[in-house]
Amino acid sequence: MLDLKLIRSQPDLVRSALRRRGLSAEAALDALLELDRTRRDLIGEIEAKRNLRNAVSEEIAQAKRQGQDASAKIEAMRVVGEEIKSLEAQLRQVEAALEDKLLGVPNLPAPTAPEGGPDDAVVLHEWGTPREFDFPPKDHLELGLALDVIDMERAAKTSGSRFVYLKGDLVFLQFALVQYALQKLASKGFRPVVVPVLVRDEAMYGTGFFPTDMQQVYRVEADGLNLVGTAEVPLAALHMDEILDEADLPLRYVGYSSCFRREAGAAGKDTRGMFRVHQFDKVEMFSFCAPDKSAEEHDFMRSIEEEILQELELPYRAVNIAAGDLGASAAKKYDLEVWLPSQGRYREVTSCSNCTDYQARRLKVRAKGEKGSPYLLHTLNGTVVAIGRTIIAIMENYQTAEGYIEVPAVLRPFLPRGKDLLGR
Repeated sequence: MLDLKLIRSQPDLVRSALRRRGLSAEAALDALLELDRTRRDLIGEIEAKRNLRNAVSEEIAQAKRQGQDASAKIEAMRVVGEEIKSLEAQLRQVEAALEDKLLGVPNLPAPTAPEGGPDDAVVLHEWGTPREFDFPPKDHLELGLALDVIDMERAAKTSGSRFVYLKGDLVFLQFALVQYALQKLASKGFRPVVVPVLVRDEAMYGTGFFPTDMQQVYRVEADGLNLVGTAEVPLAALHMDEILDEADLPLRYVGYSSCFRREAGAAGKDTRGMFRVHQFDKVEMFSFCAPDKSAEEHDFMRSIEEEILQELELPYRAVNIAAGDLGASAAKKYDLEVWLPSQGRYREVTSCSNCTDYQARRLKVRAKGEKGSPYLLHTLNGTVVAIGRTIIAIMENYQTAEGYIEVPAVLRPFLPRGKDLLGR
């Protein structure tokens, strides 16, 4: 969440930044400022009445020592005590409302995030040349059905729409991608973690997915747990309520997990195949770093994502996401979009976000050196490999005229011996 002191001391700066996200973000600020004014007024009233009670209590004690009648003052202070209790109850209600409003205010976009909304991302650069086919290319679903490695019809009977069975060679390809990604990230200083995919509400609020994305989350109400939509959540919560040693920074993790999203509001979007499904797997990287290093760390993490796509030899472009299209916790975000021959356009396969101190303030993740006070860290997350979408990109870009799938050279060491052509 945002620093309330910053909001109070520099409301115009905060307002200007939130305006870049849209009117709803700015409207939330107005309600928050009004609640903060009410809170401070109540605190002032309570302190004044407590001071009065303390002063009069001394007068009552002195009167009793002198044998004087203090009953009127005692009754007056009883009334003041009731007033204090009433004001404290009001304060608790206002503070709860203030906390709720703060949770709904998104992070301030970085100055380097472009202006605009979903259609205003700025292309930073492109890599690779889209393949020219000498035969009519098929989409991933056509290829998968012909090779009997994708089964969405039986998945629909089992689980409903937007679920998929991966079979045969695609299973080998999935875990080749996982092994490759984990080894790549380990070589870059990221510690591998298999994370829990069911988390408490505190983790969802702490990372900024609650309350804004509640409609996307599968919830196990009986246990008060939530299925995560990304390993970012349990990785961020790994050091919740901790003070880390400054000497250990940056603290980098790479997590593997299944992910679950309702895809609420996505009716009619990408309904063909497995591009947009309710269950998918990802390899996700996460970093806790010093505030003055987060911009550098952000570029470093994006460079890893780009290195992976280059080694997979998949044509892609890197884009800087506009302020109005940022998620609640992100101050800046890069997407990498891979060329899909069946669609004739680039589609997002990975993203990388700098959340500055927004998540760390909610999760209370701080660091401390040998000198000085503890300070909030910056958190960053990035998708190393979105397994399903990367499989789609490999299938479509590496398909043969006979309907088989060539395997990118970098993945062949992670597949069964001689398995360099999938489906044969």
